[in-house]
Amino acid sequence: MTVELSYFEEFAVIRLNRPEALNALSFAIIRELDVVIEEVATSNARAALIIGEGEKSFCAGADIKELMGRSISEQKQGAELGQRVFHKLSLLPMPTVAIINGFAFGGGLELALACTFRLATENARMALPEIKLGLIPGYGGTQRLPRVVGESRALELIMTGRVVKPEEAERIGLVNRVIKGDPLDSGASFAREFSGFGMLALGYAREAVQRALDLPVSEGLKVEADLSTLAYQTEDAAEGMEAFVAKRNPEFKDY
Repeated sequence: MTVELSYFEEFAVIRLNRPEALNALSFAIIRELDVVIEEVATSNARAALIIGEGEKSFCAGADIKELMGRSISEQKQGAELGQRVFHKLSLLPMPTVAIINGFAFGGGLELALACTFRLATENARMALPEIKLGLIPGYGGTQRLPRVVGESRALELIMTGRVVKPEEAERIGLVNRVIKGDPLDSGASFAREFSGFGMLALGYAREAVQRALDLPVSEGLKVEADLSTLAYQTEDAAEGMEAFVAKRNPEFKDY
């Protein structure tokens, strides 16, 4: 398997292990990723960390040779496969963290954009360079990038295909943090900042924020009220408030 799944502490680790090809995405690898995502969805992991094998590349994007000479129906099916798998990743019940260690180009950056959070090592380089091939992103980049960095910056990055370094990526919100040291350890340290909270509340918070991007404020406030009300009905909420009053640490049970 080129997509490896392992667990440590409370985390699932999804590793793209094709360093000889800079962890590029073939259709076979995307299908492997699909299977792994389904397994993670039913696990007890409190966060999923995605990383590329080696120090050079998180994921260098699609396997270009595989994309050549395909019929129009095959091209559309390929785009829909990538979109479907990345969308499934975005819907995992636990938060996901892309640890961008090296190149994240094209489909690799689109994979990272489908995650809840993105971290970048100091040698990370990010781009959607499809325009240089006479193409546009096809695995969700045109939809997720503007939601992360805004319409104007997204258009600039997509229409120029230029490479973004970690400092700029953090400044424009493309990544949450620039990390130093061992990438996986840094990713786990970041995830520990939220993994101890109740999974229900984390899920409600994520849903409320993500739905806000597609709704007028008046409708988004209704969603927030509904999800906030649901959160109050959980035993975790009762435990959290009781612990606060008693000045002790809460023990969340995810129900």
